[in-house]
Amino acid sequence: MTTGESILDELDVLTLTGLEVFAHHGVFDFERENGQLFVLDVQLWLDTSAAAGGDDLAATVHYGELAEEIAAAVASDPVDLIETLAERVAGVVLAHPPVRQTRVVVHKPDAPITVPFADVSITITRRPAPAAPASAAEAPAAPAHDSPPPAPSPTRTAPA
Repeated sequence: MTTGESILDELDVLTLTGLEVFAHHGVFDFERENGQLFVLDVQLWLDTSAAAGGDDLAATVHYGELAEEIAAAVASDPVDLIETLAERVAGVVLAHPPVRQTRVVVHKPDAPITVPFADVSITITRRPAPAAPASAAEAPAAPAHDSPPPAPSPTRTAPA
């Protein structure tokens, strides 16, 4: 395996489909006042072999608790955009250490659109941010410059 994609191909995918949360998000005042239904589909990529081998819930992500965390995040702090909401949910999922990637779909089936439609949704895919180096010794070296450093300025001596 040489790429991140091939590593993800080796992982398992846990999926929550159709998680329904009533919340008060939207650009329009009436959306925030009245609220509406949001439906979420969430996938998480992780290695479940240890959990399966030992029949150990602690070695995976507890999907019941995750569903409650997602619902709480969706129901809190109204935002204008479903894109913002999707980012919030991705952050909740990625806070679980075994998760290597997540895909979040936020559906807004009652969006205020004046023409007939079946659904409006946003789909995002996110991975955990790379960890910052712990010390200066682990920090990447400064990039080399193509031009030589400037010549030192002549030193001036004060009259004696």
